[in-house]
This record gives sequence, structure tokens and C-alpha cells, in this order.
Amino acid sequence: MPALSHKMVRCSCSHCRCSCCCSCRSICAALANSHDKLRDSSMSTTTRRRGSPLVFVIWGYIIWSLVPVLIAVIYSFNDGRSRTVWQGFSLRWWITDPYASIFRNDETRNAISNSLVLAFATLLLVTPLGIALAIGSQRIRGRSANFVQGLTSTPLITPEIVVGAALLLTFTRLFTAVPLGFFAQLLGNVTFSLASVVVIVRARLVSIGTSFEEAARDLGATRWQALRFVLLPMLWPSVMASLVVVFATVIDDFVITSFLSAGVSSETVPLRIYSSVRGGATPALNALATLLVLTSFAVLIIGLFGLSTWRKRHGERGGLRAALADVTRMES
Repeated sequence: MPALSHKMVRCSCSHCRCSCCCSCRSICAALANSHDKLRDSSMSTTTRRRGSPLVFVIWGYIIWSLVPVLIAVIYSFNDGRSRTVWQGFSLRWWITDPYASIFRNDETRNAISNSLVLAFATLLLVTPLGIALAIGSQRIRGRSANFVQGLTSTPLITPEIVVGAALLLTFTRLFTAVPLGFFAQLLGNVTFSLASVVVIVRARLVSIGTSFEEAARDLGATRWQALRFVLLPMLWPSVMASLVVVFATVIDDFVITSFLSAGVSSETVPLRIYSSVRGGATPALNALATLLVLTSFAVLIIGLFGLSTWRKRHGERGGLRAALADVTRMES
């Protein structure tokens, strides 16, 4: 890395404890400014929350939306076949029944496995693609900027059934190299959920701005080093949020998955629930739905825990102090 020609000074900002050039002082001032704004806005928000009638509306909505889920969870432990009359606590529909329990039925276990593999495979593909598209579309300037940003968000405003029908036509008429089944479902879910990652990460990019990268470049970092040590760590909260959204979307997706399914071999949990309802509902469906909900909640809790740990280590502005320390260390 080229040596710095700036005069090195001791930055007096409480957000940075390293010796750095004058360009660092401007970024630290911006950081302090944003910190004060965040503190003032949080205080005003707390004041508005007290006594607000919207609190009752919010809690009413939460309770109303959770009641059906709680009913499904409770009756998944019902001993009888009834889904409305309680007949005693039992694990029959989970593991005891040799034919109908979800963990002893081969078709149900296959559906659970397919859903998990499809969800995690989608995350592996959609994460780097979404980050790259978000950064690329945000840095486009000129008349085409709004067009490109709107184009990347098109799947969000397109009805999912239209996307599913279009993908079915694509894989059966135009792109026949990929047969219907797991890989077609994977590409379909990546196509549909990629826009969620792009929109969430791009919103974070807008709030970050370009001053942090410019300061890192002034400190002697290359474009790649500024991206790796400054921008990507600051994008981590939005990436975590987008991954939770994508996982919850893919694991319970029905429309696209059903359009691109190739039978039992690519059947997922939503498709299994749908086919079981048509053949006669049992509390095993409640157990399967409960498993789906618990999986989504587990991913949400893991994401929130990871985000909380990250914030404790790096603070509100995305680890700027650590990023500046890394860049300064590389220079020295």
C-alpha cells in the first residue's frame, strides 16, 4: 500500500482511538453527528410511545395473529384424531404413531429434508448475488439509475403466481437444460427472493453514504480493501435481516415450489400439507405446521442473537472504529 502523504495527528474523537490523518477526523465528526441524531430520535420516540393508543392496536394485532398459531401448536399434541376436541396430551402425531407421525413417515421426512435443503441452498446463492446487485445498482449514476433500481425490485411487486407460471414456461419451453425438480425450484426461489435482499441491503447503503469508503481510500486503502474492511462490515445488519426474510419466505413457499415440482421427490412441507389436507386432515398436519413455525422462529432468534452480538462488539455505526483501525494498521 502506498505511504500516506497526510500529516498524522491524534484524533480527539471519542469514536476513534487511533493516530490517523486529517481525513479520519471528518469521518469521526460525521459519526459523532449521526450518534447524537440517533440518541435524540430514540428519546423522542420513547416519549411518543408512552400512553399512545397505538400500543393497544399493536398488541391487539399481535394477539389476534398468534391465536391460530397457538391453537395449531396445542392440537398437534392431541391424542385423538380430532382437530377441535381435546382428547389428552400425546406425542402420537410427532413420533409415537408408526405410520402417521411426522418423524416416522417417510414421505413427510422427505418433505422436511427437501424444504430445509432448498431454503439453505437458496441462502447460499442469494446472499452474494443480492449484495453485489445492491452495491452495483446503488452506484449507478445518470438517467438509468432509477430504471435499474426499479428493475431489480420488480419481483416484489409481481404476483407470485405470475412468476411461477412464467418460470414453468421458461423451464419447460425455453431453458429445458434444467428439468423440473429441486434445481428448478432452487433457481425459481432465488429469482423471486433476490429482490428482497437487494432492497434491504440497498436501504442500508443509502443510510451509510459514501463518506466512510472515501475516508478509507484517503487513508491509503484500495477499492477492494475499502469494500472488505469498511463497507461489508457495515452492511452486516441488513444482510442478516434479509437472510431471515428469505429463509422464512422460501421454507413456506407454495406457489413457485408447486409450479416447479416434479412429484414426491421434490415435495416440500407446504406441498405435503396441501396434499394431506385434500386426503383427510389429522393432527399430524398441526404437528407439521408447528415444526415449520418453530423452524422459522429458530432462524429469527439466531438472526436476532447474531445482530445483538454484532452491535455490542461494533456499536451503532457498523464497526467504523474497527474498520479504521484495520486500515490504519495495514498502512503502518
